[in-house]
Amino acid sequence: MSPTSPPGPRIKSDWIFAARRIRDPLGFFTEMVRKYGDIVHLKTGNPNIFLLNDPDHIKRILVTDARKFSKGHGLQRARILLGNGLLTSEGEPHRTQRRLVQPAFHHDRIAGYASTMVDYGRRLSDNWKHGSTIDLSTEMTRLTLAIVAKTLFDTDIESEATEVGNALTTTMKLFPRYVIPFADLLQRLPLPSNRRFEHAKNYLDATIQRFIKERRATGTDKGDLLSMMLLATDEDEGGRRMTDEQVRDEAMTLFIAGHETTSMALTWTWYLLSQNPEVEKRLHEEADGVLGARRPTIADVPRLKYTEMVLAESMRLFPPAWVIGRRNLEEYKMGEFTIPADSLILMSQWVMHRDQRYFSKPTVFDPQRWTDDAKQTRPKFCYFPFGGGPRVCIGESFAWTEGVLMLATIAQRWRLRLVADHSVRPYPLVTLRPRNGVKMVVEQRRS
Repeated sequence: MSPTSPPGPRIKSDWIFAARRIRDPLGFFTEMVRKYGDIVHLKTGNPNIFLLNDPDHIKRILVTDARKFSKGHGLQRARILLGNGLLTSEGEPHRTQRRLVQPAFHHDRIAGYASTMVDYGRRLSDNWKHGSTIDLSTEMTRLTLAIVAKTLFDTDIESEATEVGNALTTTMKLFPRYVIPFADLLQRLPLPSNRRFEHAKNYLDATIQRFIKERRATGTDKGDLLSMMLLATDEDEGGRRMTDEQVRDEAMTLFIAGHETTSMALTWTWYLLSQNPEVEKRLHEEADGVLGARRPTIADVPRLKYTEMVLAESMRLFPPAWVIGRRNLEEYKMGEFTIPADSLILMSQWVMHRDQRYFSKPTVFDPQRWTDDAKQTRPKFCYFPFGGGPRVCIGESFAWTEGVLMLATIAQRWRLRLVADHSVRPYPLVTLRPRNGVKMVVEQRRS
């Protein structure tokens, strides 16, 4: 190890480190940065683990020197669920797949999805009744699952959204155990939790396979992502088409990732609005002023500026993707420090987004941080809810459009109040979920 290794605690046991990281990773990472600075070496053995909390360092890893890094161990292990899709593939296979999938997320395509998004948002909230109590996290999951299934796969899954959502929750809750030391051994044990994970994974896989089978049976080009994947050819690869396995892996990846981030972002946003009545009031005033009683359209998105600022601030405080991992393919110099090859480099949105050097009073919910002038005062990578660089989330524009339209659609008609004495705490799984859901009372603003 280089004598110029970054500071950090001496962790004597991988098991102890893994237990602390799994029990309270948000608190643990925050404590490490506070104690040791912007580059922390967690001396655990193999792999070495480094935690970064500097915007310039994060930009180097994600953008400038991106080709010197691969995905971290956690996403490599995600292949047990996602296969070799965009989130888990590396190198040229990733670049090839991204070229094939990218057209589904071009601006004109997303504009075409907007009407469907609003349809489903209105349909969901039409079922709410004034004064009733809902689990908002469940409702937002149902909503975003239905939207991604319809827009990307032209399939209506509203009737089975509960079962799909339960299967996703099962895999999310159990996945962290598959990235701890000796995970391969643990996975082979005949544990009830392993059987639950396998059952949930098989259910999700059967759902995706059904989408593909039904589309192949009709042979219809519906102009959606699924048709695009089944028919696409890569001219750089001699007209090669995607294999059935590739279609499955990409469909599974985009089905899960395409709803999860937005679902959690919306859930945390409504929670924060319920705790900040002045912000909520201004959001409602914008919805009333821009839309009146009519339904929102894609043309309204740039006019709903404050709504977008609310969403941005929500993803600062409660980023759905709360940590990103990379593995350096070779020895890497970072300032005066040397990071050995094959180390795990972690960058936590949770920690970076709450850094008071860039966000004064960082625990305060303040959408005014996202005016154009305010954004110009901060380095870009002090805020990176969708990652960055060549592996930035392919669905970022989709998520922003859906998030703004759903907030406006629901805020037109409803006000949401947190149930008294209901405790809401972040639960950092693959994404940042609320532990025990978010119980809300719905109040009708207009019919």
